[in-house]
Order: sequence, then C-alpha cells, then structure tokens
Amino acid sequence: MRKTILIGLSCTVLLWLVGCGGSPHATTEKFYLVATNIKIPYWQNANTGLLRSAAQLGVKAEMVGTDTFDPKGEHDSFRHVLAEKIKPAGILISAADSNVMQPDIDAAIAQGIPVITVDSDAPASKRITFIGTDNSKAGQMGAQLAVKQLQGKGNVVVYTMPAQANLKDRLHGYREVLESHPGIKIVDIVDIKGDARIAFDHTQEMVDKKTINAIDGFICLEAIACPEIADVLDRNKISGKVIVAMDTDPRTLDAIKKDRIAGTIAQKPFTMGFVGLIALDNNFHHPPSPLDKPWAQDPQSPVATFIDTGEMLVDKSNVDAFISETSQKTQ
Repeated sequence: MRKTILIGLSCTVLLWLVGCGGSPHATTEKFYLVATNIKIPYWQNANTGLLRSAAQLGVKAEMVGTDTFDPKGEHDSFRHVLAEKIKPAGILISAADSNVMQPDIDAAIAQGIPVITVDSDAPASKRITFIGTDNSKAGQMGAQLAVKQLQGKGNVVVYTMPAQANLKDRLHGYREVLESHPGIKIVDIVDIKGDARIAFDHTQEMVDKKTINAIDGFICLEAIACPEIADVLDRNKISGKVIVAMDTDPRTLDAIKKDRIAGTIAQKPFTMGFVGLIALDNNFHHPPSPLDKPWAQDPQSPVATFIDTGEMLVDKSNVDAFISETSQKTQ
C-alpha cells in the first residue's frame, strides 16, 4: 500500500512535467519560442534546451524572432506564429518590451493558446507562468561582486536596455545593495538598444574624451556589452577598471580568464528552453480552466506564477570548470 501511495504521489508531482505516462501527441502539434537577438550564444543555448526537450517529448518545436534587438520585429514574429495555418500548441515568449507584447500574449490566450514567458516577463499580461531568473537576486549578486572589487568606493557606468522588465529588475537589485555602500555611485546609464556597437562606441568615446579617467567600474545588465567594454580597454591599454558582466558569452568567459572582467552572473537559458517546453506541453494537454484567469491571485492555482531557473557567479575561481561543464552538456 505504501509503495502504491508513493507511486501515485510521484505521478501527481510529475504530471505537470511529463504527464506521468505521457500524453498522446498529434503529428500537427508544434510549439514556438519567440525572442529577439536569437543569433547570440544566449538564445542559441536556449534553443538547444528547447530542441532537447522537444526530442524527449516527441513534439515539434522552433525558435523564431529577430537577429537584432527589435521589439516591433518580435511583435511581427509573434503575430506570424499566431497566423500559422495550424494553430500553435503553445508559445514561449521573451518579452523585449512588455508593453508591446502584452496585447499579443492576451490575444493568443483568448484563442486558447497557452503562453509562457521566459527570460523577460510581461507580468501585466495573461501569460500563464514566468520561467527564468530571479533578476533582482541576479542584480544583487552582481552588486556584491562590484562592491568587493571596488572596495566600497568608485564611480560606475551601467549598460542596459531600459525597456526590458528583467533588466529593470537587475538594476533594482544593484541599487538595493549599493544603497548600503554610498561610496559607490552610478554616474551614467547607457541604453545600448541591443546593439553591441553602441557599447563599444560609447566606451571608446569616453576614452577619447578622457572622461573614462573618472570611471572606476562598468556594470552590464545584459550579455553583449561587457565584451565590447573589455575590448576597448584592452585596445587602449587601460587597466585597473572593474567590469562586472552578465551571462556567459564566450568572449566574456575568455575575458574573465584573462583578468579583464572580474566576473559574470550566469543564467540558465538552456533550462528556460527545456523546462519551458515541458510546461507548455502540459498546459496544452491539461490546460487550467479558464486559461485567461488571473491565476497569480488564486491561492489554489494549478500553475506556478514563477519558476526560478537559478543563477550563479562565474569568476576566475570557477570559470574553467564552468566552461568544461558547459561543453560536456552541449556535445
């Protein structure tokens, strides 16, 4: 009897993940991941997780979106998915601009298509669940490294994309920690608009105007800016500046190994794609009813409001192990 109960409990716990025995999948079922800047390593890693999960579930999945940071283009990609002749079984979306994507997400939900946000949320929309990083915690983790490296004092410049909700949360996390260290001041916030060239050019302009002499550190809230900053400083033979990065672009990891970047906060985009598809598949076959209910306000909700995929600090002490572990998983 005890064994039977345990097996039954296991099925209940795993139902939302794999259906405990598996749901029959029609050959027409197809799931999508919509994002921007999909060619960068971060999103390629997420796509690997998506496709790995699809293979295990026996379903079709595809990542679509723009090659640059383009919220309007993401809107167009999402609408194109909705217009497919065969209605998508579910959509994962990283909302580059939550205000732009909210009506699209709500339109999909109204058509009975489950939508889950990953990486960057649209909390005011009717999306079912957000799967991703606790971005405020990630910001706090980066700030603690910056405080340690700067020894509690200095002027820093932040590189970000202000429209993205996840980056706002990271900046909030930084500010929470820096409030306790008044010797460190954020003197400039740069909107790179998803373009690495802006990060490079802005940093080079600081070098040319010698305003960089008054800057002690650089903080990046996204993946592509810090390798450019490190490159500019290296080209101009400028040392002694603290750089705290975000994500694990290969150039970022290489710069950590060479002591040009102090460290980075690693997210788990593979996990977002992998777990995101499993959750979508479950919500397609076992949808909460009604789909458009504000489940976050329901104390007996059958769906989680937020699934934290985790984050970790990568610095000189563990960068080699991180690279080795990552390369093994992708082979």
